[in-house]
Amino acid sequence: MPLTVVPELPADDHDSSAAPASPSLIDQIVREGARKMLAAALQAEVDAYIAAFADARDEHGRRLVVRNGSH
Repeated sequence: MPLTVVPELPADDHDSSAAPASPSLIDQIVREGARKMLAAALQAEVDAYIAAFADARDEHGRRLVVRNGSH
């Protein structure tokens, strides 16, 4: 069962004929915000790592740490 910001109603309060509820708007907003924060944090970590090793070269003068793509 996924964690939610707004808990579901107890089982005895549900109408058995009702369709399953979709995630609430606040859940969707929180999840999207968390996704964006994690993506930004990972991007910052990758950028810092690449910058820290920008001067590292092999014996042929090629960079040892490069970004190859974006995901």
